[in-house]
Order: sequence, then structure tokens, then C-alpha cells
Amino acid sequence: MDQIIISGGRPLEGTVKVSGAKNAALPILASSLLGGECIVTNVPRVVDVTTMCKLLSIMGAGVSVEDSRVIIQAEHIHSTEAPYDLVRKMRASVLVLGPLLARWGEATVSLPGGCAIGTRPVDLHLAGLAKLGAEVSVEHGYIRAKASRLKGARIHLDMPTVTGTENLMMAACLAEGTTVIENAAKEPEVVDLARSLIKRGARIVGAGSDLITIEGVHELRGMDHEVIPDRIEAGTFLMAASITGGDICVDHCLPRHLEAVTMKLREMGADVSEDKEAVRLKSVGRPKGIDVKTFTYPGFPTDMQAQMMALMCVSTGSSVISETIFESRFMHVPELCRMGADIKVDGHHAVVNGKATLTGAPVMASDLRASAGLILAGLAAEGQTEVSRVYHLDRGYERIEDKLRDLGATIHRVKAAA
Repeated sequence: MDQIIISGGRPLEGTVKVSGAKNAALPILASSLLGGECIVTNVPRVVDVTTMCKLLSIMGAGVSVEDSRVIIQAEHIHSTEAPYDLVRKMRASVLVLGPLLARWGEATVSLPGGCAIGTRPVDLHLAGLAKLGAEVSVEHGYIRAKASRLKGARIHLDMPTVTGTENLMMAACLAEGTTVIENAAKEPEVVDLARSLIKRGARIVGAGSDLITIEGVHELRGMDHEVIPDRIEAGTFLMAASITGGDICVDHCLPRHLEAVTMKLREMGADVSEDKEAVRLKSVGRPKGIDVKTFTYPGFPTDMQAQMMALMCVSTGSSVISETIFESRFMHVPELCRMGADIKVDGHHAVVNGKATLTGAPVMASDLRASAGLILAGLAAEGQTEVSRVYHLDRGYERIEDKLRDLGATIHRVKAAA
């Protein structure tokens, strides 16, 4: 198992370019099953993208990958099954469910796996597909769905699930009649998927609001689409600047997607300035303790919670972070405490009493964003930090240790012995 070794205590400085958003690329890649040749650019070279491409290949799609460009041809496929061996590695594999059902009339998808951060039930996806006329069952660990042709319907989501909104939006593109999704997720990644589908002839109105209307069409054509920048990676580098007392310009990002994060960083005392496609953070002394509550977009993202907690660990005074999206998303707390952090967890709330310094220690990542939080803590800590189980990190960050090294970090990866 690979490790990342960090010698902390150095302020990070310079410019870093953000990669494409993994959480935008995955549904766009899955949507290729709806037909036509799809050329997708600015695709991050991360493990989850590799898994999705492998899944599409297993189904019979032609997949060509060259750097950050992926070309998919799914005019003919020979399987409508997403097997356990791949889906268990990545919950987003469930995104093939809607496209398979809409275009091919059937889908068999293993119940999803991915990060161990609590239950993320697919019940809302299944209830929505049933509303569209699908016969849906769950048996022997697999979701099985069938429909001759889906029919438009009004679907109210009990909670604004991102992958649920994406799955239903893709399915509704080829349904007969009009579909309305109420209480839809508003995340930029949902909007990017809608933009890519509209290029292919889909009729979608309202993406980015809580009410999305889709008028079904008979078929979709191909498209050429550039994936939006990764707002979570961008936020992670801004916090790397703050936690090390540095000065970093995060380039090739969309500042409007980062407003919840930059607002909190300003509240902590950082000097944050924005350009059209860049955000610069200059540290001004130690960060101040604040309170943060995770929420659906445009609120503070749950995927930035672990990184924010690491920053709170070296802030002045006390901070409170409340996790409202997922249960079991405080598994990084014991690892931060191994580095000298003072954190008390009470249900969905964590109280962080800031300290002047953290100390390096061996720590273990529990999920993708927790691993990023531990790396930030290691960058700020005195001495050496060894982060294990970094395969979580590789699922969502492209060359993060190289990018941090270019900013002045003392960081390297130790490959596992064969």
C-alpha cells in the first residue's frame, strides 16, 4: 500500500492549475450510453475515471483515452450489467442505471460501494425510475430495472441527491413526454451534465435550480464537451495556503463555484482575491476559529469538511463544524488527534480547540476527502507525517503530491513493495 510522506512547516507559495472535476466527469462519461460519439475533454486522470471507463468498456462501448481527453462510442453494447467487482470500488457507478434503462430498456447494477462515510441509499433513484414507469427490484445485491420506454412524470425528491438528480435527468432525456424533478440538486456538476446533454439535443430547462424540466426526445447525438474545473480541488489548495501561512494562486477554476469556501476563509482572516478564472489566498497571521455547517450547494460542501477541520486545528480559539449531509464523516478525527489536535465529537457536531502547532505522526486515511485533510495537517505539522491508505486520495486528486511539491512542499510518495 502506497504512503505519502510529508515534512511539514513550510509555507506554500506559487500558482497551481486545477484539474477537471471528477464529480462532473463521471456522470458525463456515463451519459455516453445514451448514444452518439462523445468527446470529453479536461477529464482528470484519477482512479474513479479509470473505473468508469473500464465499466463502459466491459459493457461494450468503445473507449479511447489520451491524456485528459476521452472519446466514447456506445452505438452498440453487448451487456447492460454493471458488475459488483467494479461498482464496489466507486458508488458513482450507479450513474449508468438511468442511461442503460432509457436507451436499452434494461439495467442490472450492483448496489454501490465507494467511500466508507455512511449510508448513501439509492432508494431515491429507484423510486424516481419507478415513477417513470420502470419495473425495479433489488435482489441478491443487484438493482434490476426494466422498461419498454420510460414515460415522463413529476418526481419529488425527499432530499436533493446529486447522483439521483443526474440519474433521473439522464433517464428522462429519452422518456416519452415531460418529466419534472422537484427538489433537485443544484450543484455545478448537475449543471455541467445538463449542458453536455443539451449539446446532444436534450431539452432540459432549470438545471442549477431546484426544479428541472426535461422534455423527452427520441434520440441524442454525440458531442464535444469540456468538463468544468474541480471546485473541491481548488478549495483544497486554498486551504493548503492558509494552513501553511502561504500565498497560493489557484488557476483555472471558477470563483463563483467557490463562494461558500472563500467566504469562510475570509471570515478566518485570510486575504482572498478573485480573477475571472483564478483565486489567490494570502495568509494574514494564524486563522481565526469560526463555525461551519455543511449543506447542499450553494452551501459549504461536505467534501471540504475534512480539509476545513484540519485548518481549524491550527486556528486561534474554538471552532464548531456541523456535518448535515452524511453520517460517519468524522472518521478523520482520531487521526488528527494523533497529530496533537484537540477535537471533541458530539453526534453531527465537532468542537475544535485550535493549537499553535500540530506534530507529525503516522496516520491512516478513511476516505477520499479525509485523506486530503490529513495531508493538509501534515503540511502544517512539525516533523514527519506518514499518510497510509492513499488509494483513497488517488480516486479524486490528480498528482496532488506533485502539485504540492511545485508549491514548495516537502512531500513524496513511497510505493508499496510488490
